[in-house]
Amino acid sequence: MRVLLADDHALVRRGLRLILDAEPDLTVVAEAGDGAEAVEQARLHRPDLAVLDIAMPRMTGLQAARELSRALPGLRMIVLTMYDNEQFFFEALKAGAGGYVLKSLADRDLIEACRAAMRDEPFLYPGATGALIRNYLDQARRGEEPAGGSTLTPREEEILKLVAEGHSSKDIAALLVISVKTVERHRANTLHKLGLKDRLELTRYAIRAGLVEP
Repeated sequence: MRVLLADDHALVRRGLRLILDAEPDLTVVAEAGDGAEAVEQARLHRPDLAVLDIAMPRMTGLQAARELSRALPGLRMIVLTMYDNEQFFFEALKAGAGGYVLKSLADRDLIEACRAAMRDEPFLYPGATGALIRNYLDQARRGEEPAGGSTLTPREEEILKLVAEGHSSKDIAALLVISVKTVERHRANTLHKLGLKDRLELTRYAIRAGLVEP
């Protein structure tokens, strides 16, 4: 099984590579330090499986997963995150990922998740399933839209990440080659969808979701 490993921290990649390469049926054939590089390396090396960190510069793991789903539909994908966040679990599934692994449990769960992905079976870290079901039922009882129903668009997620990294609306407009007015509209939509009030709350949310490092 040929694996692409994407994480913006070289030490983390090294540790994950040791875990994967120690298995006789797994071989890391390429590494990437951000989502955009992951897409490039996947096109070049054509791996069987991509292991993608969610919080990466330039392009997040979720954005890379969406791009890879379109470009290489046969590629299996697993996302890694520091945070247990149901919004991004659902987003990962929508993006085409077959597994969701917490970094804190990677030494235990990553190999199992890789093998499950290659069998076309989903993998969710132990203990999360019950919590997700309970949360879904609680929201339904309160008449709220269950998680996954009011998710962010790729552009909203991109702008959320840039806002949390401290960029101004003008900076974001220049980076994405869109107008400041469009940036403000996306930010307002994101605040509304997430039920947040300001930049500070957006930043806290992005950190909890694993889109940016604390």
